Amino acid sequence: MLIVGTGALACLFAARFSAAGQPVCMLGSWPEGLQALRRYGVRVRRADGGLSAYPVRVAGPNGPPPGSNEGEPFALVLVKAWQTGEAARRLAPFLAAGGLAVTLQNGLGNLEILAEALGAGRAAAGTTTSGATLEAPGVVRPAGEGAVALETNPRLDPLADQLAAAGFAVRRHTRIDGLLWGKLVINAAINPLTAVLGVPNGALLERPGARSLMADLAQETAAIAAARGVSLPFADPAAAVEEVARRTAENLSSMLQDVRRGAPTEIEAICGAVVRAAGEAGLAAPLNGVFLRLVPALVKKP
Repeated sequence: MLIVGTGALACLFAARFSAAGQPVCMLGSWPEGLQALRRYGVRVRRADGGLSAYPVRVAGPNGPPPGSNEGEPFALVLVKAWQTGEAARRLAPFLAAGGLAVTLQNGLGNLEILAEALGAGRAAAGTTTSGATLEAPGVVRPAGEGAVALETNPRLDPLADQLAAAGFAVRRHTRIDGLLWGKLVINAAINPLTAVLGVPNGALLERPGARSLMADLAQETAAIAAARGVSLPFADPAAAVEEVARRTAENLSSMLQDVRRGAPTEIEAICGAVVRAAGEAGLAAPLNGVFLRLVPALVKKP
């Protein structure tokens, strides 16, 4: 299995595959992360506070290591949305001629970027609602179990089997647009709000004002999806978002982690995507628009 990325979710997925006895190669560009993974493998924080280590192979910007997973039938893309173009360029030599790069990323546009770089027949989409926090390079703390959703495509059946063998709950969907917009509703309601408030996901349920605003963000994003004729994978957007926040209560959203590190966020691929889609439909998305401006203001420029 080829995992593209070395962040929280990339480490979580790599550890689960490795623990299930499946060989894993992690492809990344973060020097500290690559060094830690080479030295220790992926380390997972257990509930008792200890660490469990799982071996992985590592490939960096200079190319694959000896015995690497070149010619992989599948690559799971788990980098930030703004890194997708560069990640596609780096993963291309590793992917088999008939292989599929499967995005499990946040936001919209990742599938199109992968398809343009690799070819339309070599990219596929999925989502995950699992939570994970990166404590240090190569050290991940699971923070909420979630399902992996994949588009209904017979070519993805072997990947679905591998994910299930690694302990993931796997769901299949016939409408890829609904799958991606469903994840966008979740992301737009949770990530920017936790980033601004500086709290884990579960805290949004404990604060009446935050809970109400989370529901409003979910409903606003769902309304844009409906205007575009997208059928979401849930009937009640607010209830769906609350369920994810409850299940990942201890998780620090990826956007909050980015803000705390002073790193670029995925706000353009999340709230920005909603605002742009609203404009195309002749509608407005004022709440998403506010967070589109507010989140970047949290990150100090060097």
